Amino acid sequence: MSHAGSAYGLWPLVVLNSAIFILFAFSFFKPATARDWRTFGAFAAFIVALFVEMYGFPLTIYLLSGWLQTRFPKLDPFSHDAGHLWATLLGTQGDPHFGALHIASYAFIGYGFYLLSSAWHVLYHAQRRRTLATVGPYARIRHPQYVAFAMILLGFLLQWPTALTLGMFPVLLLMYGRLAINEESDMRREFGATCDRYARNTPRFAPRWAANPGRENGP
Repeated sequence: MSHAGSAYGLWPLVVLNSAIFILFAFSFFKPATARDWRTFGAFAAFIVALFVEMYGFPLTIYLLSGWLQTRFPKLDPFSHDAGHLWATLLGTQGDPHFGALHIASYAFIGYGFYLLSSAWHVLYHAQRRRTLATVGPYARIRHPQYVAFAMILLGFLLQWPTALTLGMFPVLLLMYGRLAINEESDMRREFGATCDRYARNTPRFAPRWAANPGRENGP
């Protein structure tokens, strides 16, 4: 692992990048309840695990180093570019930072943060009025904040997959799905028929791109 010194072991970058993305997400999500903190905590754990391997210790690359050197003999498995595993496995040429998957990752991450911010703005005002959030992104899907987190995590996986984050991703999706169901149970107890009508006309996670979504979602 003689080449790792120049590409990894950069722990200040691990701390800095983790803090930036976690604080950025915190500024949009603003967790208040225990459920919110569980959601945010799982996201934060994913981010830390990602940047530890991106700049700290490349566990996935270390585990795959023998196979990578056999399959790609010209590749330095401990170079930073080798961490872009999708580019390596697909055999793409050139700087992986300008590849299609990397650009797609920026799109997922950027839109995910935009959706997170938009959803929080609607939810914040709905909670202050003690009403059900049914406008903005909530007119398309019932849980835009969970979808936003999933999009951000998927964007990072397109950019820098690791064994740990690939394993965490489906677990987090299941966790967000369970939290969404529990949240809906709470909303039904609070809003009754209004919540039932909203749920009948608004998908949970995947939007229906029909005209006038959620047109029956009024109180």
